[in-house]
Amino acid sequence: MARLPNFLTILRIVLVPVFVALFYWGGPARYLGATAVFTLAALTDWADGFLARRYQGVSPFGAFLDPVADKLMVATALVLITAAGEMPALLAGVLTSIIVGREITVSALREWMAEIGQRKKVAVSWLGKGKAVMQMLSIIFLLYAQPIGWFPTGDVGIVLLVVAAAMTLWSMLAYLRAAWPSLSGSAGSALDSDHHRR
Repeated sequence: MARLPNFLTILRIVLVPVFVALFYWGGPARYLGATAVFTLAALTDWADGFLARRYQGVSPFGAFLDPVADKLMVATALVLITAAGEMPALLAGVLTSIIVGREITVSALREWMAEIGQRKKVAVSWLGKGKAVMQMLSIIFLLYAQPIGWFPTGDVGIVLLVVAAAMTLWSMLAYLRAAWPSLSGSAGSALDSDHHRR
């Protein structure tokens, strides 16, 4: 049971090419298949975290790979949706840039804070978890895209993605604010350290 969380994390990564293939297949494979695969990935994201905590199966490998798997699936889905013209081009480009750019920024921030022993200051917060849920829901609606009776699935997906992008910026600013004392206090010495060789 302790290895199950890592298995679910790896499964999410394996599902990425399956998701891409179904998306480009089109038709029912797109709005049923790709949506189902993404939904499964979102559920495994919740499940592996729950199981890791429940059975104390958190491992260094899992802690490293879990956020990679999450960001890989979300970024892939957003790029495909943007390229397919699911939303107005400008809006899609801005929202995708905000979400993907935030993930890159916060990942780099957490890596740097870990190197100076301050990783807990930028641990995942309720706001970060909330924006992740909103992103997942918005992408599921945008992938399905087919109206369900009177319910405008695609339009609701766009609205939810706008909300997710706003929460994304909010959470990024919150992490930067929490890290700012460390960032500003070590700015002078950091330039000369090997933390910034890249």
